[in-house]
Amino acid sequence: MMVLTLKQRLRSKSLFSILNPCTSHALYTCPSPSPSPSPSPSPAPAPSSLFPSAPSRSFLLTKNDVGSTFKTWFATRLLPIDPLLHRIYEILALPGDDDVSGALTALCLPLSELLVLRVLRHAEARRDILSCLKFFDWAGRQPNFQHTRATFIAIFHILARADLKPLVLDFIESLRRRVFHHRLRFYDILVVGYAIAGKPQNALQVFARMRFLGLDLDPFCYNVLLDSLVDRSYFNAFDIILRQIRSRGFDNHVTNAIVVKHLCKERRLEEAETFLNALICRGEELKGPEVGFLVAALCDSFMFERAIQLVKQFGSFGLVPLDHAYGVWIKCLVQGGRLDEALEFFSHKKDSEGYLPATARYNVLIWRLLRENRLQEVYDLLVDMNESCIPPDAVTINAVLCFFCKVGMADVALELYRSRSEFGLSLNHLAYKYLILTLCWDGGVKEAYSVLRSSVAQSYFPDQQTLHTLANALCREHRIDEMKELMCLAVGRNIVPPTSLYEKFISALCQTGRVEDGYLIHGELKSVAARSSYVKMIKGFIKSGRGDIAARLLVDMKGKGHELKRPLCRAVIVRLLEMVNPRGRFFNLLDLLIRCQHSCQIYNFFIDGAGHAMKPDLAREVFELMQRNDIKPNLSSRTLMLQGYLISGRISDALIFFNEVRHQGLATKRLYVALITGLCKSNKVDISREYFFSMIRLGLNPSMECYELLVQKLCSLQRYREAIQIANVSEKMGRPISSFIGNVFLYHSLISPELYNSCFYLRGVEEGGISSNPAFSLIIGLFSGCLRVSYNIADMERLIEKCFPLNLFTYNLLLKQVAKIDMGKARLLFARICQRGYEPNGWTYDIMVHGFSNHGRKDEAMRWLEEMFRKGFYDRKQ
Repeated sequence: MMVLTLKQRLRSKSLFSILNPCTSHALYTCPSPSPSPSPSPSPAPAPSSLFPSAPSRSFLLTKNDVGSTFKTWFATRLLPIDPLLHRIYEILALPGDDDVSGALTALCLPLSELLVLRVLRHAEARRDILSCLKFFDWAGRQPNFQHTRATFIAIFHILARADLKPLVLDFIESLRRRVFHHRLRFYDILVVGYAIAGKPQNALQVFARMRFLGLDLDPFCYNVLLDSLVDRSYFNAFDIILRQIRSRGFDNHVTNAIVVKHLCKERRLEEAETFLNALICRGEELKGPEVGFLVAALCDSFMFERAIQLVKQFGSFGLVPLDHAYGVWIKCLVQGGRLDEALEFFSHKKDSEGYLPATARYNVLIWRLLRENRLQEVYDLLVDMNESCIPPDAVTINAVLCFFCKVGMADVALELYRSRSEFGLSLNHLAYKYLILTLCWDGGVKEAYSVLRSSVAQSYFPDQQTLHTLANALCREHRIDEMKELMCLAVGRNIVPPTSLYEKFISALCQTGRVEDGYLIHGELKSVAARSSYVKMIKGFIKSGRGDIAARLLVDMKGKGHELKRPLCRAVIVRLLEMVNPRGRFFNLLDLLIRCQHSCQIYNFFIDGAGHAMKPDLAREVFELMQRNDIKPNLSSRTLMLQGYLISGRISDALIFFNEVRHQGLATKRLYVALITGLCKSNKVDISREYFFSMIRLGLNPSMECYELLVQKLCSLQRYREAIQIANVSEKMGRPISSFIGNVFLYHSLISPELYNSCFYLRGVEEGGISSNPAFSLIIGLFSGCLRVSYNIADMERLIEKCFPLNLFTYNLLLKQVAKIDMGKARLLFARICQRGYEPNGWTYDIMVHGFSNHGRKDEAMRWLEEMFRKGFYDRKQ
């Protein structure tokens, strides 16, 4: 009763009314399942076309209802359980051959041809070929039983349908080496076996041997041989065997169907139609396949109108089963790309004649609709099959699993998958593919990998797309052990994963700290690893303190033709110099790299690395070594050597080196810039300032970084007049005031009024430059509080723009100033910052929070603080 109610519910509502519209993103547009070997991708329908705008509140199906109903329907395909067959099947599932043999013998089975055929059919229905072979082999070794022609032909058909025709040939060769009693019709078995295995030439040779011995085939064997000749296009032999059949009076409706199939294969369609008409004129009743072959051939030739006329014509005689003809017509329309016509024909015949296709025809429609992502129509057909009590087969159930994956109901698909043993389902490769992909996209990577392992146990291995998607998901979630097993499974099946997959695995290993494993896998790669893989492994080993392995990888990377970058080499050298025997390791690495490339660049890398490792003496050794090795130091060499002294705090050595270079006439602008900026960073402002003006006297214009660092350092020492003088020089040398310098002045004007006083003093002393700019004096005065003039935000923006370009830091300073006075204006300025395209940072929110708090507006301050946390920023004072 409950099942009936659920059926009514399913019919009364669209499937998509039970889906949450929020899950509409799950309608993936990946390659759609199709009976064809190469399904083409097709986009899924827009979610709006699938989900109702307002689902009914009077009744709502749950996903559990859907899953339960489909499971109940799937169970209808199972035959009544025979206890004996069930017990035999359980024994055949045992792993050991000896255990199976002993357990079957203990049953004391009354072996007969009928029992063997029943067991084979039972195992084949569950697509368990191995159990079929086990039982066939065991039965053949029992003393009280000999296989018959029927049992041999049965196992041949089972193997052929499972695409195991080479195994059929192995059976036949084994059979020929053994002696059988003549009542088995030994030669008949050979002929039929070779025919089923697709070797009609071998079958003809055995048949010739039979005729020489005075033996003959029966009608069944003749028809099997004749059909094999058609399949392999042995048309001359076909005519001979057909004459033999007719001369013996063995021809029947099967022979007629094979003749039509033969004519259609040779595209002799008019002859095929004439042959069928002749059969009808003789009053012979057709079984259906005869017309089906001709209809299919006409459709293959794009003669669809003639095909449907033929169906109607033969149907009017009352001598052809229309159900079969209709089924062929539907299949041909679908295969011909005329899906809508097939659906219309099906609907019309169902309504007018009560026509219900066989399960196979439903499957053709369902799979093509799935391929085109017409998911509502798929669901309607499935419900129609359920209501019409048409039992699903394995193809149908696999289509259902793919369907639920496509509509984003991964949980229902997974539930049906886990219940597969209840209705004897073996998944096909498309069902496995879609289930794994959907689970990966839905976040169920663990379940996806479990499905993969099950598919491998069933001899299925994913295609490249599925393998990549699953591997990416495993790497993304750092499931290293599963990823390692996946790679082993692929290699064990002679599938070589692409280098990109190895690189992602290596990257995941490095990110999880398992750089040694990454290094081992890297060593197994036969192809050249990508530069990114080397970089990630090197960084991983540096982080773990293994500079020696990082150095080895660096040499390997260079040997494979990858370009080395200075930051990476610097990191390796610094880590190497922190290990035991640093000097030996340092020069050993240098020796290995200059063997790969004896150039100034390699020496420069080591000068730079030693300098950053606070070992300028080692850098100087390299600097001198390169000259002894006939490599002339270039500008970069001298700059890096100078920076090495400065970074290490060896100021006097730096000055000595610079003066040596200057006396050689090699002091360029770049070298001056390196000295000035390095001295500033070492807080040697006076010396830096001295070389700054020396540089200007030589006619060299310092870089903007020199101006910015000097201004910043002088302001931090509250030497504002000198800072303003540097800014004046910048403008006089043709370098406008940068945002950085302007922001430094604004920031210090908020700290001390001395900056305004210095600016006011220099305004009357020096001409030109920023100090003589009235706008600059005004904004410094306003920010320092020395001038009290009412202004609006737009006016202040225009004033600042006359001095230097604004950026987010400038707006934050302006916001800080406004927030002291009026939080209403601060709100407006915050909105203006966003309108200008700037993304407020943590300091921006911090200013707003403290501004409201300082004005006693605690609730608003708390709201801004919560917004600040939502943005991922944190209060600096917490």
